[in-house]
Amino acid sequence: MPLHIKSASETVDLKATAAEEPVEMPASAFAPAFPAVSQDAHEVYELIHNQLLLDGNSQQNLATFCTTWIEPEVQQLMAETADKNMIDKDEYPQTAAIEERCVHMLADLWNSPQAATTIGCSTTGSSEAAMLGGLALKWNWRKRQKAAGKSTETPNLIMGPVQVCWHKFCRYFDVEIREVPMQGERLLLTPEEVVARCDENTIGVVATLGVTFTLQYEPVQAISKALDKLQKETGLNIPIHVDGASGAFLAPFLQPALVWDFRLPRVKSINASGHKFGLAPLGVGWALWREHHDLPAELIFDVNYLGGNMPTFALNFSRPGGEIICQYYNFLRLGKEGYTAIQTECYELGRYLAEKIGELGPFKIIYDGEGGIPGLCWELVDKENAGFNLYDLADVLRNRGWLVPAYSMPPEREDLVIQRILVRHGFTREMADMLLGEMKNALTYFAEHPVSRSVAETESAGHDHSGR
Repeated sequence: MPLHIKSASETVDLKATAAEEPVEMPASAFAPAFPAVSQDAHEVYELIHNQLLLDGNSQQNLATFCTTWIEPEVQQLMAETADKNMIDKDEYPQTAAIEERCVHMLADLWNSPQAATTIGCSTTGSSEAAMLGGLALKWNWRKRQKAAGKSTETPNLIMGPVQVCWHKFCRYFDVEIREVPMQGERLLLTPEEVVARCDENTIGVVATLGVTFTLQYEPVQAISKALDKLQKETGLNIPIHVDGASGAFLAPFLQPALVWDFRLPRVKSINASGHKFGLAPLGVGWALWREHHDLPAELIFDVNYLGGNMPTFALNFSRPGGEIICQYYNFLRLGKEGYTAIQTECYELGRYLAEKIGELGPFKIIYDGEGGIPGLCWELVDKENAGFNLYDLADVLRNRGWLVPAYSMPPEREDLVIQRILVRHGFTREMADMLLGEMKNALTYFAEHPVSRSVAETESAGHDHSGR
């Protein structure tokens, strides 16, 4: 029997407790010591609830790629499924079936040649899904090398300016990272830069459909064609993994003619974040492979101690099933029509903001919301004479509740500091106009009170608002 602790709804016997010492909350709710006694449920709830009021308003967080608005029905489903363990497919077969349906729906959306039988899985997010894709590339490369009697000691992976999860993958799994640096006006991976770095130890190329820094899509089809040509000339057969963390839930609805997915035979795997533009609650990603042999059997484990024999090939084991169920809800609720309508509205709002912010004067728009992720990014036109830098602007906006990140670019373009806005479902035209008003007020303030700090001084003070 579990220990019975009074709930907030139970009546307290005042006579029985009058002679007892009153139970008080710790002197500091932030004390590191583990509490010695149990507390009233309602009082603890109120304590934590009030602490959370000090968090920012997620609707004003324009740095995050993640979902910040969900329907009441999604909230209800999350509450109803809090006890479901995604790994325990024998105990929760319907949840497992829902996960499998989602995989096949995504396979259809991403033009898999075998959508009804495509292999894939849910994950805790796109980072885990990306690492699964990377591991499959490494294992398949190792098989090819061994079959050819060649060394498997020095694998490398080619990519452009990427999210930190790929740096983690290469470090954790002992793969040389060949990250193509930003140079001059080139801020994305290009076919020429890919081919120049390929050799027999290249396990694959990561092409990003929505770069974290600028929100732009990398040219997956052009990279694939360049690798086709390389194979004809050298015999090197190098696969592509598409990091579709954001774009995989955007391009199919807004740019269906854009070829980036399993229509390209060289694309062997795709990862995506359900909790970004897939509109699901936080905690779900997806990894899919083109064909079964693209996911090595060595990466699949069979376990039988949860009540039945079942395969698993995610990095995490026990994890909640509610997010997968809510992803399924979104697929059924919205369909292609609903996703297209929502994402179109986000794109239009991004272009609107790009136009209006460009008209403010001090800013040069780098990405205007056309052809990549809904949003925009910009730099200062005259960094020396603006009277402020973008970190200063980010600080002023943060004081008004808006998180609009400013950050420097990766190596070889650290001189370029940009500011970025992501437009997600739940962000409205009214909110955009409120933000524009705050930006105008900030520019007026800086005109009257110029800030003399350099960007280097600002960065050394720890003002990194990248939101990554």
